[in-house]
Amino acid sequence: MPESNTPPPFSDRPIRLGTRRSPLAMAQAHETRARLCAAHGWDEEAIELVSVQASGDKIRDLPLADIGGKALWTRELDHWLGDGTIDAAIHSLKDVETIRPPELFIAAVLEREDRADRLLGARSVAALPPGAVVGTSAPRRAAQLLNARPDCKVVTFRGNVATRMAKLAAGDVHATFLAAAGLIRLGEDAVGVRLDPEEWMPAPAQAAIGIECRTDDKVMRALLAAIDHGPSHAEVMAERALLAGLGGSCHSPIATLTHWEGEEIVLRAAIYSSDGAVRIAGDTRLSPGDEGPPRQLARDLLAQAPPLVAGSFSGQP
Repeated sequence: MPESNTPPPFSDRPIRLGTRRSPLAMAQAHETRARLCAAHGWDEEAIELVSVQASGDKIRDLPLADIGGKALWTRELDHWLGDGTIDAAIHSLKDVETIRPPELFIAAVLEREDRADRLLGARSVAALPPGAVVGTSAPRRAAQLLNARPDCKVVTFRGNVATRMAKLAAGDVHATFLAAAGLIRLGEDAVGVRLDPEEWMPAPAQAAIGIECRTDDKVMRALLAAIDHGPSHAEVMAERALLAGLGGSCHSPIATLTHWEGEEIVLRAAIYSSDGAVRIAGDTRLSPGDEGPPRQLARDLLAQAPPLVAGSFSGQP
């Protein structure tokens, strides 16, 4: 991206980017700062990274779905944006609630990394030993695993990447899953076996870094627009529109995959029962920015779902 040599907007202080304090979140924050500085021709000192320990990082022994869901990743940063402590917040978009406050705006989505999951502890899902104990806190991963391998046992497995890898090495479980994007961003890109996203679909918005600012902050919106990757942004918005249509919660197993065919996005999706016994899948095509087809796909999936699956979703018009 060519340098514009735009002067920083504040003469008396740097731009403040808020981030969670985990190693992966900090890696994403450094990437965001580097991209902003390159886009505008700034020195690194023009941007300050302001970190917070999110509620989701403090509570590590319970499933997030039981104690507040995705809001536990965004609560502190939302508050800081609201009171002006920070100018923008950096998020892993798969961890951001579907319905956001109207005063906040996703101004940029960086180019997506590999959206696949990686399996640690076995060469494939089929190669897991009979009755294998697999650690994950993600309903999607649990349901997909049990759909393919109903003999396996799923146990709650939380913590940052290093913590989960250490638990696996200690023998707490036979295997676990991690996002390829997180491993790559942490320099651990040789870890685990990549699962083909065509067969093992990822979470909505997986591998996408999003930057939010206040909706009425025209200066930050313009500055962040310089690092927005249009195709990634359009994919993520389509996937989030599907989520909105489903009315899913952190308890709802949802998998999606998008790809481009010419000027159109092809969106595939599957919803599951929590035990993986039921899988309902479908797909749609859409133009970037058109939320109608993803929401219609959501309605179609829910119409096919038996009550035990549909009950995990509230459904939205």
